[in-house]
Amino acid sequence: MKILLVDDDPDMLAVTGFALQQSGMLVVRANSYGSALATWRGEQPDLAILDINLPGGSGFDLCAAIRRESRLPILMLTARGEEADLVRALELGADDYLTKPFSPRTLIARVRALLRRAGLEHGNQTEAGIFRLDTDALELAIGPARHRVTPLESRLLQLLIANAGQPVGTDRLLVHVWGHRGGGDRQLLKQLVHRLRQKIGDNPDAPQWIETVPSVGYRLRAQQ
Repeated sequence: MKILLVDDDPDMLAVTGFALQQSGMLVVRANSYGSALATWRGEQPDLAILDINLPGGSGFDLCAAIRRESRLPILMLTARGEEADLVRALELGADDYLTKPFSPRTLIARVRALLRRAGLEHGNQTEAGIFRLDTDALELAIGPARHRVTPLESRLLQLLIANAGQPVGTDRLLVHVWGHRGGGDRQLLKQLVHRLRQKIGDNPDAPQWIETVPSVGYRLRAQQ
């Protein structure tokens, strides 16, 4: 599942995003009205989580804009608890509403409930070409072959598979694998990719699946 997470608070964006990633979801982030709208149109997520207070336009404006073009589930986040905000969010087409502060477990439960109601929760699997990743079982299938993967390898593969055929930048991979405040760095990422290539039989000296894109990051060739 791909989740669009929109919040102008970098700490909230990091903590909430990491909690969603840890539950096996792919997270794309934005911190303003404009960047959120562009990310939504470019990434086509399965569900959107929107903060109300945003630069360039409110979460209400964003909810209305998305709802004019899509029926994807929308969860609104806010630090306020006024009934008027709840009513307005629902009238604009939001499907649920969560007041800060909240626990990561509560957020995950709400997200999964929305996905179930929308008929979108089919297990935590990501597929592209001959690749299929099960983030719950920590298993990667490449055609008929099966490989056990670690949680770090799973998060790396999740983003590469979701963007199969397209280069994924190093910084984006670092955030997705280790989190905003995690211990990831470029050398650790390089080592993680090297170990994963060895595990799946992808020759590190001439890889056929996980390709290094110089000065950018990595790309998955999923159709071979």
